[in-house]
Amino acid sequence: MHVLGINALFHDPAAALITDGTVVAAAEEERFSRRKHGKRPLPFSAWELPEQSARWCLRQAGLTPSDLDAVAYSYDPGLARPAERLGLDDPWDHLRQQYAREAPGFLAEALPGLDPAKVRFVPHHIAHAASAGPVSPYPDCAVLVLDGRGECGSHLAGRYVNRELTVLTAQRLPDSLGLFYEDLTQHLGFLRSSDEFKVMALASYGTPRFAERLRAHVHADDRGGFTARPVPWAELVPPRPAGGAWNQDHADLAASAQLCLEETVLALARWLRARTGEDALVLAGGVALNCVANTRLWRESGFAHVWVQPAAGDAGTALGAAAHVAGEKDTLEPMPTAALGRGWSDAELRAWLERAAVPYEEPADVAETAAEALAADGIVAWFQGRSEYGPRALGHRSLLAHPGRAANLERLNAVKGREEFRPVAPMVLAERAAEIFDGPLPSPHMLFVHDVAADWKARIPAVVHVDGTARIQTVDRAREPLVARMIEGFERRTGLPVVVNTSLNTAGRPMVDDPRDALECFGSAPVDLLVLGPFAIRRGKAFG
Repeated sequence: MHVLGINALFHDPAAALITDGTVVAAAEEERFSRRKHGKRPLPFSAWELPEQSARWCLRQAGLTPSDLDAVAYSYDPGLARPAERLGLDDPWDHLRQQYAREAPGFLAEALPGLDPAKVRFVPHHIAHAASAGPVSPYPDCAVLVLDGRGECGSHLAGRYVNRELTVLTAQRLPDSLGLFYEDLTQHLGFLRSSDEFKVMALASYGTPRFAERLRAHVHADDRGGFTARPVPWAELVPPRPAGGAWNQDHADLAASAQLCLEETVLALARWLRARTGEDALVLAGGVALNCVANTRLWRESGFAHVWVQPAAGDAGTALGAAAHVAGEKDTLEPMPTAALGRGWSDAELRAWLERAAVPYEEPADVAETAAEALAADGIVAWFQGRSEYGPRALGHRSLLAHPGRAANLERLNAVKGREEFRPVAPMVLAERAAEIFDGPLPSPHMLFVHDVAADWKARIPAVVHVDGTARIQTVDRAREPLVARMIEGFERRTGLPVVVNTSLNTAGRPMVDDPRDALECFGSAPVDLLVLGPFAIRRGKAFG
């Protein structure tokens, strides 16, 4: 059975393909269109479909639209209600609903040969849940979904038994933890539905002195739900103009909101643990990208295992919608990796370099070449294998640097054009992680924060956030042998078994996806070495 999943309505449009229960391909439209998040989450853009990523998914499997058994669309307009009845200030939402109802026709036009009758509407939060539970390592688990909004709600709590979902409760709009955090993001001068991770980073610089006042607006109840109503932010702290300097008040407000979010999510998880008795909790929805909150769940919720969908935001609902429909007939296999996007053969990469007329090398072991450059304090652009599904660079589209140089945090943020308070992350071999980092292990998808051991903080200062934590990625040498060799080569030269990893892009642009993107990024940013598959391109030779 071939099922194509589509996310399109709000933001982060994406496509995913499941064939006979196996995830074959998944990619976000932004990686093709080069528009960050694919589009803005406005009703006027709701008609836009992930056409390029959908066509690529089909090509990856050698299929045509007529070969599909179903197309799963991650929103059900039949469940929606007018925005004013939901307590939302969204006067053009009716346009969004109209576009959703017309999605089968739009998809048939975008994918010639597709029978529009094969399009299935999957409720948004069911799609989020199915992006986690059925494709996680845990066929029996509790599932918690939290985001901005779906058709009428912002939350789902349930249980999977043998990968079959039972919904236990759901929170209706207008109460929404996702919208609460989005509103704060906008108040602090960042781009809503995009920059919420910046608020999480800024929170570490503050103290939660506004938390008590915020709890009047945001708190859990005793029934597995919560209250999260609009906050009069300006009564607490004046808004920060976009691009303006931040001050301690802004950091304190971020810290207060972060604490309230953590407390509420923790209460929801504890309720779910008591109700289900499950040992494993799986998470999806945009709120699940809050790695600080995720770590509190791991430490304090009572669940022995916490697993987060790597594409937890709306992009992941493409996979979830496909999984929900495919699971009706096929036995689903666990998601094999987050590297589900585009990849190129060595021959194809060489052809790109030849066409670009860029001088390049083909070293005996490109991992050793990268390790040597890193040990000499060079910045390395690392492009290997298939691209990642989700917002995290996991060793396939990464910028790498030396963690022992404290100045490399500022240096990388300058290279990428990011705010100075943004942290960068460490990559570490899975078997070495426990001696350096305290937190959930393994952590292959960079979705938790870990306390850095006291005797390591001064040794790897570039990856230690102001609060003493790091958002780590553990590397399994069996799955990522080239990355593992690169880290080992770096340790032989420096004594440090950790490498800085941040996404291969510059501010406001999607992560690099294809070889052209990699070459353009290398040409426009002060990067010392580009490793493109087995090839190495040095700045001095390419631009000397």
